[in-house]
Amino acid sequence: MTKDGEYNFRRLNVEFYSEGVKLRGWLYLPEGSERFPAIVMAHGFSAVKEMYLDSFAEVFAKAGFVTLVYDNRNFGESEGDPRQEIDPWQQVKDYRYAISYVKSRSEVDPERIGIWGTSYSGGHVIVVGALDSRVKAVVAQVPLISGSENLRRLVRSDMMPQLRNMFAEDYERRMRGEKPLTIPVVCKSPPEMCALPTSDAYEWFTETGKKRASNWKNEVTLRSVEYLSMYEPINFIRDVSPKPLMMIVAQNDVLTPTDLALEAYERALQPKELKILPGGHFDAYVKEFEKSSSIARDFFLQYLGKK
Repeated sequence: MTKDGEYNFRRLNVEFYSEGVKLRGWLYLPEGSERFPAIVMAHGFSAVKEMYLDSFAEVFAKAGFVTLVYDNRNFGESEGDPRQEIDPWQQVKDYRYAISYVKSRSEVDPERIGIWGTSYSGGHVIVVGALDSRVKAVVAQVPLISGSENLRRLVRSDMMPQLRNMFAEDYERRMRGEKPLTIPVVCKSPPEMCALPTSDAYEWFTETGKKRASNWKNEVTLRSVEYLSMYEPINFIRDVSPKPLMMIVAQNDVLTPTDLALEAYERALQPKELKILPGGHFDAYVKEFEKSSSIARDFFLQYLGKK
């Protein structure tokens, strides 16, 4: 531990299996002989771990948490096919295998494991927190709350019939053994068809991809969007209790809308805490990073930091 009370740490490249698929990531290990609490983290819709998750993990590791950051299956350095396909329920299961991996590490206190998620994975941690008894604290940052409502907010009503027809066409292509249909994650000039048609999404993904994550691809399978439309983390939020839940919400979020997050928070049971950040969805990663990371760190310290 340093003079200012922070832990020195090292970062290892690690891999673990989830139902036969090799997932790869980074494990941050604080220096010391004790068994540390742990945090499991993964990114949101199509994003890879280099897109600022290392920054959050470093904050947690300095505070004395073993921290696992991994790429979702089919993305980044993790294996899995079809590439660029997002199945939220499979990602939920992958979180649970990631918990199993950190629980197996000798450096980890298995009774003090928390989960952190952001955007799409912010929805995942609500679901995992409700389902997995090993989780002791949950932080959901700018979380997806309702996939069906999100799609209604993001896709113009006159474009929905075209999108539904594309979903049907994709099933026929797959049955014939052809490649799945794909769609850009972001696009510069909506109403061009893309999965996340907001101007701040286009700016953040393209700029962050250039600066930090050259392996990010502006592409997902069309089925990823259909899966999104059927995914409803809000149905699980009451069942996170009695585990403590922290929701970090952006004041002007148009990607995972602020009002949906606040409605979900009202549905959640105690113990729960809410913090509202200024700005939009992506400010949590950069402009408001100091605030968003310290809020999560302090919450985990409160509930996991002491035996």
